[in-house]
Amino acid sequence: MQFIDHALVTVRGGRGGDGIVAFRREKYVPAGGPSGGDGGNGGHVVLEADANLQTLLDFKYKRIFLSQDGRRGGPNKSKGASGKDLVVKVPCGTEVRHFSTGILLGDLIKDGESLVVAFGGRGGLGNAHYLSNRNRAPEKFTEGREGEEWNLQLELKLLAEVGIIGLPNAGKSTLIAVLSDARPKIADYPFTTLIPNLGVVRRPTGDGTVFADIPGLIAGAARGAGLGHEFLRHIERTKLLIHLVDGGALDPLDDFAVIQKELEAYGHGLIDRPRLLVINKKELLDQKHQEMLADQFRKLVNSDVLCISAAMDDGLDKLLEAVWSNLGV
Repeated sequence: MQFIDHALVTVRGGRGGDGIVAFRREKYVPAGGPSGGDGGNGGHVVLEADANLQTLLDFKYKRIFLSQDGRRGGPNKSKGASGKDLVVKVPCGTEVRHFSTGILLGDLIKDGESLVVAFGGRGGLGNAHYLSNRNRAPEKFTEGREGEEWNLQLELKLLAEVGIIGLPNAGKSTLIAVLSDARPKIADYPFTTLIPNLGVVRRPTGDGTVFADIPGLIAGAARGAGLGHEFLRHIERTKLLIHLVDGGALDPLDDFAVIQKELEAYGHGLIDRPRLLVINKKELLDQKHQEMLADQFRKLVNSDVLCISAAMDDGLDKLLEAVWSNLGV
């Protein structure tokens, strides 16, 4: 499945139906008077969050959404039928913004949550509304109003509680595969992960917690380099970050500094997000080098540092204990 996390769409509410001019002409109703009915209202365009959707792929092929028009009024003061609302399904976690101003119109997080993004036009008035003592046979009516039309930007931000970040080949995909039932593509070259991977990790309470493996960041990611700029938005909602560092890299401290700099540059409070620093691939280091590297990182971040081997399934229990503790489980 192709992963699409932003889309531009046009939405338009239905046009209101016209009112009509009509008069009662029954045989035994003298001076029956005006009886033109009102037009029906146009339908609204409504976005609704659907937990079964994971991507905005559908909006790549359809970008214009028009709701149903209202029907014109009828004789005998019959009101025209209102247009049906058009309900458009979007993934949970979709932000809706006005395209030209960037104003946030809504954030659809929970399944079933909805947002009216284009109101339908009001129906016109029939001539029955214009009866008065001065005008007993009005021939005036009004047309229905046009529905609202807007250009919108949809942006999907994953609803994951825990985000796994790090340079390419730090072992993020391996870690999420071992911790959950996710089956990401894993290979020994940079940028194996081209889309965020989601996995559900079972808590001690039995509930599931969503982990997200964010595609590898590189220097300059916040300015658009590499893949990171496309996916940094997906860790904006996370409660906790796991910063994975490749213990077998040439300079793990420099690798850490690269990610740190990108989080600062991107903003949105990511640099202040609770974070666990985890040294991966401990199987490539002897005990002395593990302790030395962990000490260097402890002095740098002034917090505890975990050493694990995702590939060897070593140290993951302690990692999960730290995750649950930070999440208050």
